[in-house]
Amino acid sequence: MCPKPSEDHRAAAEQRQGQLTKPPGSLGALELLAVRLAALQATERPSGQRAPIILFAGDHGITAQGVSAYPSDVTVQMLHNFANGGAAVSVLARELNVPLAVVDVGTLGEADIAGVTSDKPRHSTRDFSRDAAMTDAELAFAFDAGKRAVERATVAGADLVILGEMGIGNTTSAAAIAAALLACRAQDVVGAGTGLDNDGIRHKAQVIDAGLSLHGLDRGEVSPVEVLRCVGGFEIAALAGAMIAAAQRRIPVLVDGFIVTAAALAACRINPDCAPWLIYSHRSAERGHRLVLDALAAEPILDLKLRLGEGSGAGLALPVLRLACALHNQMATFEEASVSGPVP
Repeated sequence: MCPKPSEDHRAAAEQRQGQLTKPPGSLGALELLAVRLAALQATERPSGQRAPIILFAGDHGITAQGVSAYPSDVTVQMLHNFANGGAAVSVLARELNVPLAVVDVGTLGEADIAGVTSDKPRHSTRDFSRDAAMTDAELAFAFDAGKRAVERATVAGADLVILGEMGIGNTTSAAAIAAALLACRAQDVVGAGTGLDNDGIRHKAQVIDAGLSLHGLDRGEVSPVEVLRCVGGFEIAALAGAMIAAAQRRIPVLVDGFIVTAAALAACRINPDCAPWLIYSHRSAERGHRLVLDALAAEPILDLKLRLGEGSGAGLALPVLRLACALHNQMATFEEASVSGPVP
């Protein structure tokens, strides 16, 4: 079970918003963000200053079917880039002054990489067009790896956590998860990923539909755990485990783009109690992201046509959340500023 947000603190935050020197509702979604975070953090003064980024990386056997514009080698190469500070999320972490933890939960890499934590059940998932992506034991390991990462990143406390991912082929797994859990065809959720053309997108959708049929995931109501096991990725399973673990610890999660949101959909189907703890950072350019967000009744903070992943969209949304908190905490009330309030 995940704890419920504090309704007392939500009510107090709403009352404060009504007393600040502005017309009611004039700060729009910023007001809602501050009130929601106050309820989640059970405080009168919500904050987004302590916001560690956790990035999970894994490789995917399905890349053997030509579903990505980039080779699988790129996943491990990007781990070095993250650790060396050259990736987009590395830059954002520095600018935001937050720690970045990179966790290899299933890449093809054999050697340890300085600055990267290795916590994986095997090297890459299996090709889900031929076999289940992982075994029950491997899935359980990936879930626990997500939990362990949250425990490490928040040992000194955290206002919230940002979750990101890296893994060549993971938009294919995310689209397969979305199609199975939303009971739709792959063509409705498949996008360009790393840059596929129209023929590549059609092929990707065909591979996903065939994989879902092979595992019996195209027949109506399905188990979210079985969906993750059969067509998921180690990093996607770790993300779902991390979300549930964070919610159980009363730590809000700033959710990134399509892949992380697909993990959120699975997490909410597995443990619906975690849903209130997930804040959606942005709506990406990936075709299926809007459908998944709608299924989660989520209203993201930004819409910048992003499709990079890595937690980059969530990182970009963090300053908005921080400013929403600052406005809530620091604006004067009508009484404090000796300003007349609205006419009764």
